[in-house]
Amino acid sequence: MNSRLEKQLRFILELDKMKNLYRQTYVLHENRKENDAEHSWHIAVMAILLSEYANSDIDIPKVIKMLLLHDVVEIDAGDTYCYDDEGNATKAEREEKAAQRIFGLLPDDQSRESYDLWREFEDSMTSEARFAAVLDRLQPLLLNYTRNGISWQEHSIHKEQVLKRNEAYFNESDELAKLICSLIDDAETKGWLK
Repeated sequence: MNSRLEKQLRFILELDKMKNLYRQTYVLHENRKENDAEHSWHIAVMAILLSEYANSDIDIPKVIKMLLLHDVVEIDAGDTYCYDDEGNATKAEREEKAAQRIFGLLPDDQSRESYDLWREFEDSMTSEARFAAVLDRLQPLLLNYTRNGISWQEHSIHKEQVLKRNEAYFNESDELAKLICSLIDDAETKGWLK
């Protein structure tokens, strides 16, 4: 086996760890939380289906790559709950270190491309990264809303926290911004958000 293939296989096997990294979002049809692999797959499919709602022309294959790679760093850094202020204070440093190690498993060209896509997502400066971020926020919101706000209630989350997490990306999709706002308003009305 050549060394390039060995490196690619090592990375592929490392990705299997994402199946054991559980998030705060519950899946719909079982009483368990989703894992990182499920989340990444789900939002990649969302990118395919919802791309027509982007406010600007975007490179959907690039968005899909970003979404499939954006949480790989959690293999080392762990999943940081989006409303955990203490955990978020060290998140960037932990994830950068993880990105260097994990993407470093790949051959140089794929390592650079994967790291650059991850970095682009994190920096959120391009239309593709910002649309990917909308989907990354919409998916758990949809699941949580459909489960009667279960994780919002478990963590005593306020409406303002959910709005703050989403509103920076509202200009990426008028249609999805309307959907997000309506779900948040309805969740507050139903008492799922404080």
